[in-house]
Amino acid sequence: MVGQRSEREGRRGIRPWIIDVLIGAGVAVTVSVVITANQGGRQEPDPVAYLWAVGLGALMLARRRYPVIVLAVSVLGLFAYYAAGYPAVGLAVPVAAALFSAAELGRLAAATVAAVVVTVVSVVFRLAEGQDFSLVVGYELAGHVLLMGAAIALGDSVRARRAAQADARRIAELTAERYRHEADARLQSERMAIARDLHDSLGHTTSVIALHADVAREALGRDDAAVRSALDLIRSTATSSMADLRRTVALLRSREDARRTVVSLSNLETVTEAATAAGFDVDVEVRVDTDLPSPVEAAAFRIVQEAVTNVVKHSTGSRVQIQVRQDADHLTLAVADDGTGDGTAARAGHGIAGMRERAEALGGTFNAGHRDPGFVVRAALPLAVQS
Repeated sequence: MVGQRSEREGRRGIRPWIIDVLIGAGVAVTVSVVITANQGGRQEPDPVAYLWAVGLGALMLARRRYPVIVLAVSVLGLFAYYAAGYPAVGLAVPVAAALFSAAELGRLAAATVAAVVVTVVSVVFRLAEGQDFSLVVGYELAGHVLLMGAAIALGDSVRARRAAQADARRIAELTAERYRHEADARLQSERMAIARDLHDSLGHTTSVIALHADVAREALGRDDAAVRSALDLIRSTATSSMADLRRTVALLRSREDARRTVVSLSNLETVTEAATAAGFDVDVEVRVDTDLPSPVEAAAFRIVQEAVTNVVKHSTGSRVQIQVRQDADHLTLAVADDGTGDGTAARAGHGIAGMRERAEALGGTFNAGHRDPGFVVRAALPLAVQS
């Protein structure tokens, strides 16, 4: 709080109470000089007249807290001064600062009413005393009205300028807050993307390793060739997973476009090898005519990878079909197996949710469910990806 207050004071420059003291001193000195001229009046200037001038200046110390009261006291004090018969000091000079202060603090109506009251009372009183109409109305009135109007206009312009500056600061604060929220949203989105990548990559790897570790254990001592094959697949799967993780970490550390993909549909053999090694016949059909946007290709690869992992973990079938096709507007893909429905419920976990999130994040569609026979995953990803 102290730091913020110091920053605000530094931005304002001179402290408000110093400004009020300067305005009050200016009022007292100006009115005192006019009184000293000793023009008109029935009574010579005395200490009371100068004390009145000091009092007008002292009122400026309360102008920010009580602008309307200061204005009213200034007007009544002016009337009392003239009623006492002291030398003329005009109309606008004694009340100009009070009019300015009221307008500056948003009391424009009060300032306008006060100026009208002072003018009307002065004109009526002077005409009632028999002063020349042409002098009072034709010569002096315009100058008094213009000076009081200028004081009010200046105060209102200062108020408007401060309000505009406050609005500009508020807009800047709201803009900065919006940028912070957007940054937080982007960070959260990136975290979700990383979580999905880790789930898909590590989930696929651990499923394959666990499956073939069981194969090696069952074949141990009975079929050395099967053991060696399972161990080789475990090693290659782990190596591929580590390479995938290294590429992901390198991308996260890079200052370049973070939307590049570290996976490609051209590497689907790393996915299909696990299904083949698990005893599935795998049919792969990829029809892609042009380079795909990186987010689309990454999402397609991960969806296929997770779908094949679910087949290896849950399907009782023997065949997997993978189709990836590109048309004018979309990339469509399907992963299906011919197993029975026993494993359908087991697949409705984080894997299905993650695949759906990937598709919908790009504005695409996703559905997965049982068919007769087997289970099928379908997704349609738009090629026009918003940045």
